Amino acid sequence: MNEDDEEPGGAPSLPSGTRNYLTPGGYARLRDELEQLVRVERPQVVSVVQWAAANGDRSENADYLYGKRRLREIDRRIRFLSKRIEQAEVVDPVMRRENLDQVFFGATVTLHDEDGQERTYQIVGVDETDFARGRISWISPLARALLKAREGDTVRFQSPAGWREVEVVAVVYRAIDDRPAI
Repeated sequence: MNEDDEEPGGAPSLPSGTRNYLTPGGYARLRDELEQLVRVERPQVVSVVQWAAANGDRSENADYLYGKRRLREIDRRIRFLSKRIEQAEVVDPVMRRENLDQVFFGATVTLHDEDGQERTYQIVGVDETDFARGRISWISPLARALLKAREGDTVRFQSPAGWREVEVVAVVYRAIDDRPAI
């Protein structure tokens, strides 16, 4: 693994030899972020660094030092996003026409757990994971356990709290809700 495979504090690296599965919205967000970095942020930081370098002594020039550091961060993120986009395979859950009763990438799954709680999760790409919004990565232990399950099936998976069992209550395929949380 090289430094571009994983973002510090960000998305984990993809399993070896796999594509970067994304919903259409997730792909658009990655592409938009890359465009913003390349066309707006990086040129602005380069301009500041050039201006700061022209001011003389660089060893104590905060604008220069910060700008160089920020430029490295931007370049690292550009490499990361470029690689993720290159590996992307966009899967639109709305376009799924077969096996609609089974859990696959893009499914929205309602589960009933041992505590009697009902929870709904959307199985999304690694770069789209947002547990607070019920979006779990397709490589997470729960999503892997759910793959190919049907309504009424009970699945067992290893969670950070130990082995858990959940019953699949519903499986639907719909567009991922990308509205900001309020």
